[in-house]
Amino acid sequence: MGCGGGPFGVSHFALVSYIPGRLAAFLDSLRAELKPGCMLRAHVTVLPPRPLQLDVDESIRSLTAESRDCQPFRVELGDIAIFEKSNVVYLSLSRGEHELHALHENLNSGQLEYDGPFPYHPHITLAQDLTYDEALACAHVARCRWAGWDGPRGFDVEELAFVKSEQPGVWRDLAHIDLGQPVGSL
Repeated sequence: MGCGGGPFGVSHFALVSYIPGRLAAFLDSLRAELKPGCMLRAHVTVLPPRPLQLDVDESIRSLTAESRDCQPFRVELGDIAIFEKSNVVYLSLSRGEHELHALHENLNSGQLEYDGPFPYHPHITLAQDLTYDEALACAHVARCRWAGWDGPRGFDVEELAFVKSEQPGVWRDLAHIDLGQPVGSL
């Protein structure tokens, strides 16, 4: 999920893990610098946006049940890169990619199953809806800012947020789901 119009309309759903603390503040500021007006919170996507008609309460129950066996894990951020087919500028992951793939495979089922236009590739989106030249310029700025960042470069994935698009570029949290939640606390 990124800033700008993007292909996401109303009734798109996604599952994300928000990045906490100082790292989130830095990434939110960087995203706003690269794409002025970007108001989305920094996150890593577990289930990319999908245009589904679904029972929201049933989806939340299913996600909660499936997530209780998934233990929290650490994600460390790597380098700035560009997806060449879409000109999306992103931060790669140096740790946690395997766990995110497993979580994606486990939760991309039932009424939430969706085969998107691109293979699942965990990352942190910094800017999208760019031309090739704009992506190169944004990546250069992002690399300079990232090289100068002296704060944390990782975070723990402990909670997921099930979100719905209200309009292009505007997402609303529907539920927060803890990983590793014991059966008795449901």
